[in-house]
Amino acid sequence: MKNRRKFIKQLTSLTAVVGIPSILLGQTPWNNTKEVKATPPATSKSPKRALNRPLIVSTWDFGLKANEAAWTILIKDGAVLDAVEQGIRLCENDPNERSVGFGGRPDRDGHVTLDACIMDHKGNIGSVVFLEHIANPISVARAIMEKTPHVMLAGEGALQFALEQGFKKENLLVADSEREWREWLIKSDYPPAVNIENHDTIGMIAMDNAGNLGGGCSTSGMAFKMHGRIGDSPIIGSGLYVDNEVGAVTATGQGEEVIRVVGSFRVVEEMRHGASPQKACEKAVVAIKEKFVLREKDWSNTQIGFIAINIGGEIGAFSLRPGFTYAVKLDTVAEIRKARHLID
Repeated sequence: MKNRRKFIKQLTSLTAVVGIPSILLGQTPWNNTKEVKATPPATSKSPKRALNRPLIVSTWDFGLKANEAAWTILIKDGAVLDAVEQGIRLCENDPNERSVGFGGRPDRDGHVTLDACIMDHKGNIGSVVFLEHIANPISVARAIMEKTPHVMLAGEGALQFALEQGFKKENLLVADSEREWREWLIKSDYPPAVNIENHDTIGMIAMDNAGNLGGGCSTSGMAFKMHGRIGDSPIIGSGLYVDNEVGAVTATGQGEEVIRVVGSFRVVEEMRHGASPQKACEKAVVAIKEKFVLREKDWSNTQIGFIAINIGGEIGAFSLRPGFTYAVKLDTVAEIRKARHLID
């Protein structure tokens, strides 16, 4: 024991002479008052944060009116998460929008089940999956984020929580959706295609006047899916990811394929390492195509799309096949754009 103490004392003296970190000797530097933080390596390609330049990008054509609802908050110096929530709620409450919220298409058993997630610039997250009878899952996801110690609630537990928070229980299956479901039952084709006629998500990413990012994603999932199926939309890192030092991304399309590559997080990481939002989206779609999609003939109509923004206010969008559209709102611009695609 004495020899061991003598040895450690000699090593400590050596540390002071040649600068060997004490932590390598198994000693904790308790008297070190300087905090050491791990930071990602900076690159020469890192953009400067865009300030006083609100920006909103959403998936599909219905993102245009969602953007307008969100914009009314951002131009008044409102919080980015408030804008995202209200923009998405607009689509959730519209019975004519058949892939989210009230009016969403049912699963193969006739149940309208909803998923959503939300993420702010501080890394706070909330998610709800397999929720029935509540038209605004994006708001339930935010309530989970802000009012519980959890990040995700599901099914009956999620419904119980929503009702406790004052959300209204209602029948979400509108007449047109029920009619389409009964027509589908005649042949019960499965799996359904996810394409421009049957897309399944509103995803929104935004930047406020302070340059802070936020995002949300809401869906009723694939029409006539198996009861209990969950896609990428409510999964942080797959359907949505926000890093306030890098950028924000959301995905749409065949959720199973996005989950396999943790799609939205993957796009953010590409941007972290210097890729533009456009190039980062392209890389993620290529990875999905090469590894998974084309192995199954039944998925010949599969669609996958990403939208992304970085802290410099640059925008990117890319999809597997033609037909993916996205809506952009900034300054005097309010328009629907067609994303570039990988294969015809």
